[in-house]
Amino acid sequence: MNTFHLSNSASCLLEVVVLPFFRFFAFHLGLIIEYYIMLHIKTPKSLRAKRAVEKRAPKLVENGKTTLILHGTKTSNVLNDVLTEIYHLKKDNSVKYSRRNDNIRPFESGGETSLEFYSLKTDCSLFVFGSHSKKRPDNLVIGRTYDHHIYDLVEVGVENFKSMKSCSYDKKIAPLIGSKPFFAFIGEGFENVEELKHLKEVLLDLFRGQVVSNLNLAGLDRVYVCTAMSSTKVLFTLCALRLKKSGTTVPRVELVEVGPSMDFVVRRHRLPDESLKKEAMKIAPELIKKKEKNVSKDAIEGKIGKIYVPDQQVGNASLPFTPKGVKRERREAKAKGEDNKHAEKKQKQHDDVSA
Repeated sequence: MNTFHLSNSASCLLEVVVLPFFRFFAFHLGLIIEYYIMLHIKTPKSLRAKRAVEKRAPKLVENGKTTLILHGTKTSNVLNDVLTEIYHLKKDNSVKYSRRNDNIRPFESGGETSLEFYSLKTDCSLFVFGSHSKKRPDNLVIGRTYDHHIYDLVEVGVENFKSMKSCSYDKKIAPLIGSKPFFAFIGEGFENVEELKHLKEVLLDLFRGQVVSNLNLAGLDRVYVCTAMSSTKVLFTLCALRLKKSGTTVPRVELVEVGPSMDFVVRRHRLPDESLKKEAMKIAPELIKKKEKNVSKDAIEGKIGKIYVPDQQVGNASLPFTPKGVKRERREAKAKGEDNKHAEKKQKQHDDVSA
């Protein structure tokens, strides 16, 4: 095999002239490409594209969060049923992909790029990712995104799964699509254990749907019951609400298990970064209510306000009539003035005599 060796002068020329030139050229070429990308802003060319861009634009009151449901490289039958039933519970605001995704690996560096791409493509801020392996069987990862970047993650294992079909109940009381749920978190772990507190926040975000200010009692037909069995295990059950007569204006409530029901075993979780959390929690200035001065609210009396009345200057107030006592005061003042003049005159005469 022939080998080629550079002379000392050629190697010096390569190191001193050629390589710096290529580095300089590559550096400035990168700057030009980056500057072009920053200036090249795509504008919508049709009304449909314009409406899609406006729909994704920031709003003072955001729309309901959409959930993206994904499958990993390998999933079990139990996990497939879990993902399907979560999709049915959130059918009005969820997107489900049935293909396997080999590139998605949460909690790993570089394994979240495809997940963020799908979040941007479908405009979803919540995701549920299912995978199955020998180390972590029936694994479910629930997470949230901010600006289509991973915000936080919670990984749980699914045990003792019970589907909707296995529950026997009257189909008339089945929860309707778009109805609002109640949430019942039972156990001190949801207030004391960091993992369960994080799981509580994610489950509330996942199943509560659109945030509304007013509710109709007929629209509340389900309740999610989460019971903390230990510091790492949570019993999750969906129950339907049955309203019965109680003889009063408040109906009697009964819970009927309609499924799904499963046990969540908390495995891993990742809290959001403090700087990212601070940015995500910002509130628009238009939504901040200005504080009302001298106003307080009471649960019984309602809104209470204080009114400050300035002191009334009664002496300077103009009267609509002249009192009769003024004439008498004038006579007394006149008589008093004449007496003072007479006393001054006598005093003057006395001074002249003595002089």
